[in-house]
Amino acid sequence: MRVNTLDQQIVSCLVTNARASYAEIGKVVGLSAPAVKRRVDRLLETGVLRGFTAVVDPEALGWGTEAFVEVHCRGNISPARIRARLEPLPEVVAAYTVTGAADAIVHLRAADIHQLEMALERVRGLEIVDRTVSTVVLSRLLERPPNPTT
Repeated sequence: MRVNTLDQQIVSCLVTNARASYAEIGKVVGLSAPAVKRRVDRLLETGVLRGFTAVVDPEALGWGTEAFVEVHCRGNISPARIRARLEPLPEVVAAYTVTGAADAIVHLRAADIHQLEMALERVRGLEIVDRTVSTVVLSRLLERPPNPTT
């Protein structure tokens, strides 16, 4: 579902500060608090907004080592099957199907290089995986949420 400009402004306010009150958002977008609430409820119902969450620094929780892993599968494997094999691995924080030589890109987070190595071994040991190509992250240069107003 595409959203109109007013809803984009509301989403932008929530991305900036998900704890903002409906009244605070209403002041920014020119609506009453009840009107903002109705729009936010509709954005939740339609899946434009998936929910509200705290943004946590992974390093503060001891998960400061990360890598991106190209996964090359054996044969023609469905995205659902790839997801089913990766989902039980706690170090897998995201996975994507991609174009190019790899079948998927997997984002891993671990406490340290040893745990990362163990996670990579578990990924490589999956029966669907033919080979992997890993890239360890040295530093995060830029990370931002989507901005609906740009």
